Amino acid sequence: MEYERAWKLQDEYAREIAEGKRLPTLLLLEHPHVYTFGRRGKQENLLWGESQLKEKGIAIHWVDRGGDVTYHGPGQLVGYPLMPLAPLSLVEGIGDKGEGRIPRADYVGYIRKLEKTLIVALARLGLAAGQRSGLTGVWIQADVHSRCASRRCKPEDRRKPAKIAAIGVKVDARGVTRHGFALNVNPDMDYWEGIIACGLQDEPVVSLADLFPEPPSMERVKQEVIAAFGEVFGYEIKR
Repeated sequence: MEYERAWKLQDEYAREIAEGKRLPTLLLLEHPHVYTFGRRGKQENLLWGESQLKEKGIAIHWVDRGGDVTYHGPGQLVGYPLMPLAPLSLVEGIGDKGEGRIPRADYVGYIRKLEKTLIVALARLGLAAGQRSGLTGVWIQADVHSRCASRRCKPEDRRKPAKIAAIGVKVDARGVTRHGFALNVNPDMDYWEGIIACGLQDEPVVSLADLFPEPPSMERVKQEVIAAFGEVFGYEIKR
């Protein structure tokens, strides 16, 4: 699905969810080649010039999610959870200690749950993954991806954890979530050469195809993500 169409669909669904006309929805899809910049995006993190972007067929969008620049493309599973944050996830602010402040959603807790969802799904696919303190996303330890045969896995990278899934979200004024996660299943990893992904210099990126002699199919990955999402967020999933 074209990125712009999916972005508009999120707006439509989020409005319907806020009005009680639609159940919470998880969109799972793939995009044509696109770089998206979030609210913290910096133009200098785009490394390719206009001619290279045209040659590679890459669209560019500046969007309203958190974070910097990331890549989406065929072979990458993109997930957009559209749902109201549960009342239990509201955090009361207390003055300097928060007096008089409107309760705010636990955005950080929501992101941690998205990470947990992908970690659980990857474990069921036979891959150990985890979080990194102070960084968003899902990561593979260096000793795991050191066997990576991809051109992206340079010798110096093998001493560092590699990111296998990026996360960037928005919670709108009515408390409905937008945007979400991108899990690298079997994309063309060369496209990461055109950006400083998420604004993180010298942080390696990896895919399932880099780590398995025969990577799981996209359909299998979807099934595991759906099951893990339902468990972590407490939803019964209906397709």
